[in-house]
Amino acid sequence: MADPKGFLKYERATPTRRPSELRIRDWKEVYNPFPENALQVQAARCMDCGIPFCHLGCPLGNLIPEWNDLSYRSNWREATDRLQATNNFPEFTGRLCPAPCEAACVLGINSDPVSIKTVEQYLADKAAAEGWIAPVKPTAKTGKKVAVIGSGPSGLAAAQQLTRAGHDVTVYERADRIGGLLRYGIPEFKMEKAVLERRLNQMRGEGTIFVTGAEVGKNLDQQVLIDSNDAVVVAIGSTIGRDLPAPGRELTGIYQAMEYLPLSNRVQEGDIASSPIDANGKKVVIIGGGDTGADCLGTAHRQGAESVVQLEILPRPPEVRHESTPWPTWPLMYRTSSAHEEGGIREFSVNTERFLANEDGSVRAILVHRVETVVENGRPSFKKVENSEFEIECDLVFLAMGFLGPEKDGLIEKLGVQLDQRGNIATTSTWNTNVPKVFAAGDARRGQSLIVWAIAEGRSVARAVDQFLMGDSDLPAPLTVDDRPIAVL
Repeated sequence: MADPKGFLKYERATPTRRPSELRIRDWKEVYNPFPENALQVQAARCMDCGIPFCHLGCPLGNLIPEWNDLSYRSNWREATDRLQATNNFPEFTGRLCPAPCEAACVLGINSDPVSIKTVEQYLADKAAAEGWIAPVKPTAKTGKKVAVIGSGPSGLAAAQQLTRAGHDVTVYERADRIGGLLRYGIPEFKMEKAVLERRLNQMRGEGTIFVTGAEVGKNLDQQVLIDSNDAVVVAIGSTIGRDLPAPGRELTGIYQAMEYLPLSNRVQEGDIASSPIDANGKKVVIIGGGDTGADCLGTAHRQGAESVVQLEILPRPPEVRHESTPWPTWPLMYRTSSAHEEGGIREFSVNTERFLANEDGSVRAILVHRVETVVENGRPSFKKVENSEFEIECDLVFLAMGFLGPEKDGLIEKLGVQLDQRGNIATTSTWNTNVPKVFAAGDARRGQSLIVWAIAEGRSVARAVDQFLMGDSDLPAPLTVDDRPIAVL
C-alpha cells in the first residue's frame, strides 16, 4: 500500500488540457505533462482494499496497486517493470483506453476513483525518457516460424510475445506502414505517432520482422503463407463500418469515418499536403456519438470547420452513474471528450430520415426527427416523436456508427475460416480456427471492442500458439476465449 491515509487526504486529479483555442491550431496531443510530485500524490490515493477490483475491470489483469505503491515510493524502474509485466503497450492504453479499471476501483464506490490511467501513461513515458524501453531478446531460439496477419494492437501484442518466446515472427500489414488503426485511425492529437514508432523500434530490435503492402488473400497467397509457417495468427480487426441506408445516401459529401480519418493522419505523416476530404469552412454533421465520432469532431475542428453537429440516437446519459450500471460495472453517464470541449453541438435522441441534395448531387442538409426510447421484451427500441422533424444544413456528413466485423472478401473467404453468428471469426477454446495451424484474436474474433481487450487477446493467443508449437508455454494468458467485460462498453 502507498499512503495508508492517501485516499482520505488527497482529491483525484488528472492532466489538464491545453487551451482549446490553441490546440485546434495544431495536431499535438491535447494534454499537458503531469508533474511527478502530483503523480505520486495520485498514486498515494490507491487504498489497501483487500480485493483490488481494478484487476477485474482490466482485461489485462494489470497489477495496479503494486505499481501505484512503487510510484509513490519513487521506485520508478521497478514500477515500470511491473506495469509492462502485464501490458506490452501501456503508452497506448494510457492514452486511448477509457479505463474500465477506474470504473471498478473500490474507492469509486463512494468517491472519485484513483487516477490509474494517468499513472499508467506517466510510467510508460518515463520509461521511454529514461531509455528503459529496450529490446527484450529471447534466451533461445525455437526454430519455429509464425506469421501474424494484421499490425493493430492485437497483432503487435501477439507478435511481441511470440518473438520473446524464441519464435521467428513476421507481421504482415496491407497498409504502407505498421500500426493498423493505431496508425491511420487514431488522430495525432490523441496519440502522436512517435509514441507508436518507439515501441515498433523495440520490436524490431527484438527480432520481429514487419512486411507492409502485403494483403494476404490478394497480393500474397494465403496457402503459401500457411505452408511456409508453423502457425498463423489472424488479427485483422473489425473494419466494416456500419452504414446508414437512408434515402440520399449516394450523394457526394457523405463518408464513412474511416474514409475521413486516415487522410488527416497521412497529412501528418507528410504523404500529402492536405486532406482530399477537408472540412475547412464547411458545415459538418457526424452521425454517431462514440469515440470514432469524437475523433471526427476533433479532426473537423483542426481543419477549420464552420460548424459541427454530432448526432446520437440514444438519449443523453445522466450526469452521474446510472442505477442500472452499479459499481463495479462500466457506468452509464454523460462524458465529454477533449473534442467536445473544443466546440460543436451534440444532439441526442435523434434519428436520420434522409439526406437532402443540392442540384449538383452533393448533400445540402440532413432531415432528422426526435425519438423516444421504448423497452420491449427487455430490448430498447426507438419510437418516432410525431411532428418532430427538422433539417440540419451540412456540406459534409461522417458516419461513425461502429463496426460490423472483419472484411470477408480476400483473406477470410479464401482461408475458409468459419464465422460466428455475429460475422466474426469463430475459434475453439484454444484460439484455433477450423483451419489447421490458423489462430485468430482481437476485434476480428471478438468484434469491435477496446484497445485493452485487443492487447489482452493478442497476449492470450500468443500463449496458445506457443503451446501448440512447443507442447507447453511459460507465456501468460490474461483471457480465455469466453471472457467478457464485466459491463458492456
